[in-house]
Amino acid sequence: MEIPNDIELSLIKKFRQGIWSRFLKGIKDYDLIHEGDKIAVCISGGKDSMMMAVCMKRLQRYSKVPFDVEYMVMDPGYSPENRQRIIDNAAKLEIPIKIFDTQIFNSVVNVKQNPCYLCARMRRGYLYKNAKDLGCNKIALGHHFDDVIETILMGMLYGSQVQTMMPKIHSENFEGMQLIRPLYMVREEDIIHWCKYNGLEFIQCACRFTEQSEMHDDGSGTSKRQEIKELLKKLRAINPAVDKNIFRSVENVNLQTIISYHIGDEYHHFLDDFDKGRSVRGTINKGK
Repeated sequence: MEIPNDIELSLIKKFRQGIWSRFLKGIKDYDLIHEGDKIAVCISGGKDSMMMAVCMKRLQRYSKVPFDVEYMVMDPGYSPENRQRIIDNAAKLEIPIKIFDTQIFNSVVNVKQNPCYLCARMRRGYLYKNAKDLGCNKIALGHHFDDVIETILMGMLYGSQVQTMMPKIHSENFEGMQLIRPLYMVREEDIIHWCKYNGLEFIQCACRFTEQSEMHDDGSGTSKRQEIKELLKKLRAINPAVDKNIFRSVENVNLQTIISYHIGDEYHHFLDDFDKGRSVRGTINKGK
């Protein structure tokens, strides 16, 4: 059996409570991995996906539930320096990556409206396709608990909707494929501490658009997500439990106190059955 290196061992020694236990909890609570799965661990080269790869490697080695993994790196058009850093870090972490090339950055560089949205959709499509070609039935992405909280607030403040980043979803375009998020319960600050403790330096943001803007030491810029990060930082100073409360709010939705909601194309409004004194709402036509 392969002997784990010191970086991997730090997950169960120094960071057992903050990272390893929460990693296992997310997988168990949301039923992310089943016997016989073949999971494409998608590595962008940043701290989150790289640490996820180390966690998945350890889990796959010792898990009582047998499953297989592929460590997949999609190059959307990285600079030679960023590509080499990914290769070097993977070697340091002893992660056997497979790199496949695309020209996504070149495809969206001249797009004026929502280039980030288009880039994200193209990335996801390439990941699913190549994972399926490798015989995988799931792809694993490195989103963590902070990403979930920020997504909830971004949806409310900028998207006029209540939504969250789900721990797993079915692919709409690739039959039999699922997306899972093994770091769903892991906090970003613990990932950062793990990186610093082990002296690891990963690429921050290799996007051609954000590389041209001012970046801070933590890799953040002036995006909407960064605005949400700053807002949360202020809220935590007032209420340290604000993150948990935001998360629990989407676990405890009371539909009797919601003005309207929809499930796919099926729309509901509280007035539909209000005069009937019914607590269950009827369906209204889309666009009403």
